[in-house]
Amino acid sequence: MLANMPRLAAALLVFASLSSAQNLPTLKVETHLIDTTVSVHDSSGGLVRDLAKADIAIVEDGIPQTTRFFYRAEQLPLSIGLVIDASGSQEKFVRDHERDIADFLHQSLDPDDRAFALCFGNHLRMVSDWTHDRQAIVENLRRYDKGQRDSPELGPAEEREAGTALNDAVFYSITEKMANIHQRRKVLVVFSDGEENSSEHDLLDAIEAAENNDVIVYAIRYTELNHGRMNARDRYGMRELDHLTAQTGGKAYDVHTMKVSEAFAEIAGELRSLYGVAYQSTNPTRDGSFRKVVIRPVRKGLVIRARAGYYAK
Repeated sequence: MLANMPRLAAALLVFASLSSAQNLPTLKVETHLIDTTVSVHDSSGGLVRDLAKADIAIVEDGIPQTTRFFYRAEQLPLSIGLVIDASGSQEKFVRDHERDIADFLHQSLDPDDRAFALCFGNHLRMVSDWTHDRQAIVENLRRYDKGQRDSPELGPAEEREAGTALNDAVFYSITEKMANIHQRRKVLVVFSDGEENSSEHDLLDAIEAAENNDVIVYAIRYTELNHGRMNARDRYGMRELDHLTAQTGGKAYDVHTMKVSEAFAEIAGELRSLYGVAYQSTNPTRDGSFRKVVIRPVRKGLVIRARAGYYAK
């Protein structure tokens, strides 16, 4: 969870011991902290690396909140999930995926970090489980692309008629691989055109899973154009990825409008410049409703990206 929490826990244990020994009233602490990871840019798009606690304000459902913890998230190692579209619409981009993922891991993965790779069409295949070995991930992906489709499945076994289960791939990557991870920055990078026709879960389920587990989602969008133009289905996929990433504090990049290397450099820079904030909500009710959270800049000229809220479960 938070880097500050071990000291807080230790202090509370000491206090509790003294209270017991001296028959003092027992201290009871409410621990329902809402923590989130944010990226901060200046007005020209550059990363802000000197943000202070006083530079931001947190509002939940229109009510100001008190920031309890603020820290540089670069203190925490990365856990990165790579979710790769292997459906028919992406056959043209197989080699691009392999090369681009190798480049991304080279830029982003440090020795204390780890990543997994999941390929999906109408099945969700764990091509490479958690590892810090960049080369192993790339080699496992190449084996899959060459037809070795015996990797274990993620999520329940399903009989699917159509071929692209994007929402399920995102949902189960988070709920089965990232939900119980703490004290790490959690990131999902989706390589896809955003088309969907085979999932049990819808886009809102995928977004809810990411928001509730503080997972930032980025997307690299590969769309096969017809005479240089998108059709209606392509535009649907574009909006799907735009919405997924914006609601979770990430961003979608299109390979037709910028170089993939530039997109990866931007993502890698953000991952090394994230901030963590936490507050104790003034609304203690746990009724499952959605709480809209806005993190506003107090310092002028800042642009803050963060998840749009959470479900109070």
